Amino acid sequence: MGGVLVSRHRPLRSPPRMAEAEPQEENCENSIEMMEKCNKDLETLLEEMEKITVRAAWMTYGIVTIHTNPDLASSMKHLEDAFLRCKEQVGRKWQEVLKESRGEED
Repeated sequence: MGGVLVSRHRPLRSPPRMAEAEPQEENCENSIEMMEKCNKDLETLLEEMEKITVRAAWMTYGIVTIHTNPDLASSMKHLEDAFLRCKEQVGRKWQEVLKESRGEED
């Protein structure tokens, strides 16, 4: 029965010591740093989401414009074909220039 009395009078936890105050401060500082990093990461993610949203809005605008104006689609196809022909010509001319420059070096 004496053991029961001792357990009633014994505190469940020992009171904090002065040495334990420093790790708590470090934990608090670490938590603050972690929260600041999380906030920066969230801001970065929000900025990226805003950029994606703007791109999606412009894509939607472009799709609606093309669907409401069929002439625009044919004009874009014509421009794409002209671009591809031009790109092919520039590639050929570039190859000719490279061959000529190699021929002069030999």
